[in-house]
Amino acid sequence: MSKNECICDCNIIHQSVVDEVKKKMPDSKKLYDLANLFKLIGDPTRCKILFALDQKEMCVCDLANVLNMTKSSVSHQLSILKKHKIVRFHRVGKEVYYALDDEHIVKLFEIGVEHISHLKRRNNDKI
Repeated sequence: MSKNECICDCNIIHQSVVDEVKKKMPDSKKLYDLANLFKLIGDPTRCKILFALDQKEMCVCDLANVLNMTKSSVSHQLSILKKHKIVRFHRVGKEVYYALDDEHIVKLFEIGVEHISHLKRRNNDKI
């Protein structure tokens, strides 16, 4: 066992804490949906797309150029993200522009980026 490993060696159950958390625990369906959301945005290619769309609304051609990917690959990922309401689109003539679906997705993504930056700074401080 490493010295950094935490083990609770007590036999006391803090029933009020347990009861409070159990009351607030979402049902299994909500937790399953949350886990799926994180899986969807957890793909590195999709993260690149989300980062680009967090900066600016873009069409498939622009995204493909920014990410150095084929239009077909970008379109495939966008269709997955669109199906799960992570990105939205609108047409202007023949062009289709994509953006992050709503403020919840924007916040979720930006908080994730901020957290990773914070971890990197914190780890560099320890070196």
